[in-house]
Amino acid sequence: MNFNFIVPGKPMGKQRPKATSRGRYTKVYTPKETISYENLVIAMFRQAYPNAKLLEGEVKGCIRAFYPIPLSTSKKRKQAMLEGFIRPQVKPDLDNIEKIIYDALNGIAYTDDSHITEMSISKHYSDSPRVEVSIEEV
Repeated sequence: MNFNFIVPGKPMGKQRPKATSRGRYTKVYTPKETISYENLVIAMFRQAYPNAKLLEGEVKGCIRAFYPIPLSTSKKRKQAMLEGFIRPQVKPDLDNIEKIIYDALNGIAYTDDSHITEMSISKHYSDSPRVEVSIEEV
């Protein structure tokens, strides 16, 4: 079985847990932005596959992150970006994008993200920022 869906908007990476201290107690929590983006990933998956059954075997994942083109970019440079000759070298890092997507889908698309045995990820520019996610059982 294959799952292919799109998460609209600028790609986001998983943020590190935050900690607050009050006296002797330290509370560790996940930042709101990370929770919101993970919920968006889940919503887009469920919208595309409302009755999906969990993948239980080996899983292969592919993520293509499309970043917005900066407004100050010249027409020539913009064309090179759209054709893939110039690729984004901006944050978030690829591993953080993978982490937020695969963690969000844990228990939603597959039983556990430890079942992911193969994955690929790439950054691109586009007029419509988004993250394209493809998951398939091997």
